Amino acid sequence: MNTKFENSLSSLVEFIEQEEYKGWDPYDGLNSKLFQSIPIIKDSRFFRLAWIQFFKKSPINFRNLVGIEKEYNSKGLALFVSGYCRLYSINKDSTLLENINFLCEKILTIQSKSWSGSCWGYNFDWQARAFFQPKNTPTVVASVYVSSALLDAYEITNNQSYLDAAISCCDFILKDLNRTYDKDGDFCFSYSPLDKTIVYNASLLGSRLLSRVYSITCNETYKTEAAKSVKFCLKHQQTNGAWAYGQQSFHYWVDNFHTGFNLECIANYKHYTNDTSVEEALERGFNYYVNTFFDEKGRSKYYNNKLFPIDIHSPTQLIVTLCALNKFNQHKDLADKVLLWTINNMQDKKGFFYYQVNKYISSKIPYMRWTQAWMFYAFCVYKKEMNES
Repeated sequence: MNTKFENSLSSLVEFIEQEEYKGWDPYDGLNSKLFQSIPIIKDSRFFRLAWIQFFKKSPINFRNLVGIEKEYNSKGLALFVSGYCRLYSINKDSTLLENINFLCEKILTIQSKSWSGSCWGYNFDWQARAFFQPKNTPTVVASVYVSSALLDAYEITNNQSYLDAAISCCDFILKDLNRTYDKDGDFCFSYSPLDKTIVYNASLLGSRLLSRVYSITCNETYKTEAAKSVKFCLKHQQTNGAWAYGQQSFHYWVDNFHTGFNLECIANYKHYTNDTSVEEALERGFNYYVNTFFDEKGRSKYYNNKLFPIDIHSPTQLIVTLCALNKFNQHKDLADKVLLWTINNMQDKKGFFYYQVNKYISSKIPYMRWTQAWMFYAFCVYKKEMNES
């Protein structure tokens, strides 16, 4: 990495480690002690949704005023683990190994309980338009990122408990998540056991873990079920290569980073199963992605038809998607341009990165999972790719 990128990463790591991996989240509004103390509003779907959206969209951070504390988030910890694992592959530093083991042990202690397998949720109640999920309700998204991180750590440490937890998560995916079937018998995994939503990136994440664990265990069930979920999602890819976020009426938008998630998951599935039938869809989807969501200045559009807000997820996922599809070297100029714009416009002098840049008023709140963990992970993926080039 060039000096500017290295200095940016060093400043970010210093901030993350000073905060001890704890932080706020865009969606943690319902952790407010004030909100939870008022029964008439805490039990109302309308007020829960409004309260979360206020804290998510406000450029001013009121969390200290209403009693929202910084906490560990399972997905955030997972991204830190996967990042440290990539750094360790470059430099066998004992401190990196200590960080990996510390975070993995912390992850194992915050599992959601009473499900068919190991699984993880978020550290806050979450009211979305599609569902309400109490704190620690396991989701396929959090569980797959955590399990993937544990597999990354297992490859370095040979710690059997990390591998066992990741394999166990496949039972959660196959036995606890709901399924929506099509006429061919293919299906979409639900976001959590408590809903039946059709969200393509969530289902594809389930396929991603199943296929990776298949490559380790040779359990054909994992491969077969992963394929059915992938086929379902590919049937809903648009002719231009895009995907809507989901199938509900308020999920019809097409955005940057969820498109990147879809491509990464399908590419991982192909890698672990050698299923080449997805190649045309992958190429079509990638061409749409890379030609739609990034402008000549290096800015990352949020939607296919709208620039703002520029969300930190978008530039970070670009790096991950390029590497997953083996297109990093081909598009390194784009990666560098986007990363440079992000550093110049979204990194604070204190080292942390901002949540979103808007046309008029930006949100500079230093969210840990959504922002710092993702930026750290992207830097580590970039650095490993550069080291291997």
